[in-house]
Amino acid sequence: MTTKHVPPEWAFEFHGHKCPFMPLGYRMGKLALAYLGIEPEADHGFFIFPEIGEGHPQACMMDGLQAATSATYGKLLMAKTFYGKLAATFYHPQKGAVRYSLKPEFVDQFGQFEFFAYRKKGIEPSKIPASAADEVIQWVYDQPDDNIFKVEPKPDFKFTPVKGSFNKAKCSLCHEYVFERYLRIKEGQPVCIPCSGYEQKTLYTSIT
Repeated sequence: MTTKHVPPEWAFEFHGHKCPFMPLGYRMGKLALAYLGIEPEADHGFFIFPEIGEGHPQACMMDGLQAATSATYGKLLMAKTFYGKLAATFYHPQKGAVRYSLKPEFVDQFGQFEFFAYRKKGIEPSKIPASAADEVIQWVYDQPDDNIFKVEPKPDFKFTPVKGSFNKAKCSLCHEYVFERYLRIKEGQPVCIPCSGYEQKTLYTSIT
């Protein structure tokens, strides 16, 4: 086994099934932490911007990223760019930013395994024979980092997170509490987004 960055069993349990993309995300996250010289994020000071989109199975990478770095959706430390790429940018205000992506040559080899023949037929990962899943996962473990990842420092990357606030008020229509930045005004009264009919805005103010 080439890599030391093998997901713990709890990461597979959290993810719900065995597939190769969660371990790839885990490995990517651990390598990014080492590159930036930081530990998994205990609070709110490290951010990941996966370039994954929607409607493709490779999004499993994101559960691996969360398991490796503790930069979770729940802490608002991860936001997809929806570029539809197998990549992510990692950013720490004091340490800078780095982008990791899967090399096309690796992806081409990767896609030849039996596991993906099942997936292309619409078979869910938990229904694929364990031997097929284990085969491709082990192959991923056996690949050197340089075979898998392209690494790009991003010295000009800028990001401004939204300032946290505990302030809230009740919606005048449904009477549920709403945090202040999500309040809208309808007929002069504060309302929540569902009651207002307005579109919800992004959670983040600036990513460049």
